[in-house]
Amino acid sequence: MSLPSLTDKVAVITGASRGLGRAMAQALANAGAHIGLVSRDAPRLEAVAAEIRSRGGVAEPFLCDVTSEEQVERLRDAVLERFPRVQILVNNAGINVRKAITEFTHAEWRAVLDTSLTGAFLLCRAFVPNLKGQGYGRIINLTSIMSHVALPGRTAYAAAKTGLLGFTRALALELAPDQITVNGISPGPVATEMNAPIIQNPDLNRQFVAKIPVGRWGQEAEVAQLALYLCSPAAGFITGADILIDGGWTAQ
Repeated sequence: MSLPSLTDKVAVITGASRGLGRAMAQALANAGAHIGLVSRDAPRLEAVAAEIRSRGGVAEPFLCDVTSEEQVERLRDAVLERFPRVQILVNNAGINVRKAITEFTHAEWRAVLDTSLTGAFLLCRAFVPNLKGQGYGRIINLTSIMSHVALPGRTAYAAAKTGLLGFTRALALELAPDQITVNGISPGPVATEMNAPIIQNPDLNRQFVAKIPVGRWGQEAEVAQLALYLCSPAAGFITGADILIDGGWTAQ
């Protein structure tokens, strides 16, 4: 099977300064896409852009808090000034707060839901008009195995990601006539910074690995390669799907 080509396609990726966002940006850039990198972390964003450019790729950093309607609208204008057309949108920005429901503050609850769910809504509302009319469009929402199963202390995260899965399915049906696919990727235990508190705790780490049928944490590059395929022309008949990449976690 030939490697996917995204030559001259433009991809906007949120949460692109680290973790899965950075890995997906690198994978899509390696396939020829021009990347709009979105994050609140300017130094890290610049570093990712520099990495991509050092390999001959095209990358432009954009500062934005995806929970802010005004900032997302400014982001859209800035991206379309730099790249006249966008074909790919990856909603990856997300945060997690792990604690018992009785310990949650309202602000923490809102922050988790607004980043993962409302942020995806704002980005899609802003960029879908530009994606339309091209006969080609890809939207990927980073859902989670918490869209399908749950763990104690994950009420806000599970609520946000389950909502994002429903959003993904409905939007896929809405945009199918425009040849814009909308899919979710549900990573399981992947060795990202967000999971560092578990990985760095020997007892918790052993407990988690014991629950993963393949016996190891997933790698960011593995999720990035799945995203690359879903963004490619070869995946044009896949829409409204949510693809689990979890080492067998949810098959148990």
